[in-house]
Amino acid sequence: MNLFETLGLSAPLLEAIDDLGFERPSEVQQAAIPVLLAVPTDMVALAQTGTGKTAAFGFPLLHLINPTEHITQGLILAPTRELCLQIASELKQYAKYMPQVHIVAIYGGASIEEQARNLKKGAHIIVATPGRMQDMMRREFVSITHINYCILDEADEMLNMGFYEDIRAILAETPREKNTWLFSATMPTEVAKIAKEFMHHPKEITIGHKNQASDNVLHECYIVNGRQRYEALKRLADANPSIFSVVFCRTKRDTQAVAEKLIEDGYNAAALHGDLSQNQRDLVMKGFRAKQIQMLVATDVAARGIDVDDITHVIHYQLPDEIETYTHRSGRTGRAGKSGVSMVILTKSETKRIKTIERIIQKTFEYKTIPSGMEICEIQLYHLANTIKDTQVNPAVNEYLPAIYDVLNNLNREELIQRMVAVEFNRFYNYYSKSKDLNAESSGEKFSSTEGETRYFINIGERDGYDWRLLKDFLRENIGLGKNDIFKVDVKDTFSFFNTEAEMTQIVLDTFSNFKMDNRAIHIEISQQKSSKGKSKKDRKDKKLLHKGDKRRASRSKDSSAISFSKRKRRK
Repeated sequence: MNLFETLGLSAPLLEAIDDLGFERPSEVQQAAIPVLLAVPTDMVALAQTGTGKTAAFGFPLLHLINPTEHITQGLILAPTRELCLQIASELKQYAKYMPQVHIVAIYGGASIEEQARNLKKGAHIIVATPGRMQDMMRREFVSITHINYCILDEADEMLNMGFYEDIRAILAETPREKNTWLFSATMPTEVAKIAKEFMHHPKEITIGHKNQASDNVLHECYIVNGRQRYEALKRLADANPSIFSVVFCRTKRDTQAVAEKLIEDGYNAAALHGDLSQNQRDLVMKGFRAKQIQMLVATDVAARGIDVDDITHVIHYQLPDEIETYTHRSGRTGRAGKSGVSMVILTKSETKRIKTIERIIQKTFEYKTIPSGMEICEIQLYHLANTIKDTQVNPAVNEYLPAIYDVLNNLNREELIQRMVAVEFNRFYNYYSKSKDLNAESSGEKFSSTEGETRYFINIGERDGYDWRLLKDFLRENIGLGKNDIFKVDVKDTFSFFNTEAEMTQIVLDTFSNFKMDNRAIHIEISQQKSSKGKSKKDRKDKKLLHKGDKRRASRSKDSSAISFSKRKRRK
């Protein structure tokens, strides 16, 4: 049974929901839809970005409007052109079996005359940005004097962008007896003022706590010297070969500069900021959604309304001026039930701000170190081997193989694998072999030293259905460790890394010495990444003894040394 059927929605909506493959309402949908359908009411709903808020107000709105009345009955205000278009597109999908319903999007950067013509044909629902809506009202292209429903989506973002007076002016033109539904990720003072002035005893729904960050996002902190911010950014990207990220900067100038440096260094990057034309913004977002751009460098304002479900990382190149903005930034990842990582690059003088953010989002940051050059080489090597293993062979290559066999005839199996891997490995090794430690010592109490820790490699990752939460649970359950005994979990495409305290090393290795899952051998090995600083000669000797006779790792590193190199070029 489709659980949406229990919410009281009309048959045409349920039919569209089935077509879309929706089976279970999200938490905010489960909480909001029955309330909005039951009795006419105002509502304030607080829930993080990516939790299904569009459907939470879209389904009830489409259920409640009367298609036979050819007047505008619903107005939805959204902060950006991108979000406006996205909401309109989703509503049209929901109204697939409601052909009489006409939905019109009006926003800046497009022909106002064309939008006016669309409105003239009749619009049951208008989705608009505040600025363009004000313009249409001044020109008397639109009337909202008879609407029954007004929805403010991403209300906190609209107010952060300076739309307070526009929103007040728009709401002043609407009927007093309408219902207002306010959806927001956070509840700053300005949002509360709007609610108090224009809403009447609203029902309140809070998913999680006010301003709380999503449970699907892991928050990491990296402390560096200010001049090494960019080098730290590159290393974090190289340590995550499958990265698909938004990198946040405070200013347009920094955004453009960082994007240009990344492009120059061979990364698939682009800038998104207010100085771009609408056509340039559209091209950038098209490339990002198609994953032709892996690192989108953006200002907070330009990134408002970005709605892409598969973003793996949000990287805060600089912390935002307004602490509440951190919630919006980090909410770009960990969407639609998937997990994500929010990384902060900061200097020692900024560590106090992390405590403030932790208090607001009610989440704890994990203080981590910027990977060393050799750690990155190891990760990239494993990634390369897995990429080779999983590559689909085009049959057209067969006609060239005899000549290739002749060229490689004098190489045995081991030599062939070594040289094939070295083609990519050498580029990273040459770039990073003399690289410096970028980590700055923290004055904060929570900076975690790697002394006394062991870092492990395990041959399962995202393709096996694991994210950092699920892998941590899997390891804890099988090894029999406590909640905090597994940490620094890094899940890659086909493999992962994690840490334990050094005294647990033998327990971990023994548990997985002959471990199988679904007839597949699961291997855990001690990673070559450095996991202890300042260890004694005796400690190092003990560690060598622990691995003495372990031929499997030597064989693996020659054979299928799992790590992958992206096709990025490196300046040497």
